[in-house]
Amino acid sequence: MEVVKIIGIGLVALILIIILKQYRPEFAVYASLIAGAIIIFLIMDKFSGVITILNNLASKANINNQFLSILLKITGIAFLTEFAVSICKDSGETAIANKIDLGGKAVIIGMSIPIISALLELIVKILP
Repeated sequence: MEVVKIIGIGLVALILIIILKQYRPEFAVYASLIAGAIIIFLIMDKFSGVITILNNLASKANINNQFLSILLKITGIAFLTEFAVSICKDSGETAIANKIDLGGKAVIIGMSIPIISALLELIVKILP
């Protein structure tokens, strides 16, 4: 059960971070980063299976692979941005967290323009 591993790593990291904050607070952020990286690596295997299934469904439904690729990249950017924002907030740097969040949203909007353009072109073709 992967979820038990993830929860276990999270709880061990939490206890370690609480202890580190009392004696060596500068190392608490590093422990949080390492725990987050380990959890992300555990999750990556699950994402590869989902990506394979989505690619198969897209090819069966004749969906443009470019759009699927963009959607997967956007999802990855959203996850990584949320991870970075959480680390910044845990470190007490809310201002930097807000800037990272804004930057991630701007990148996502920029990447979604081809999908929005194709959708608008389709709407124009459908309308009389």
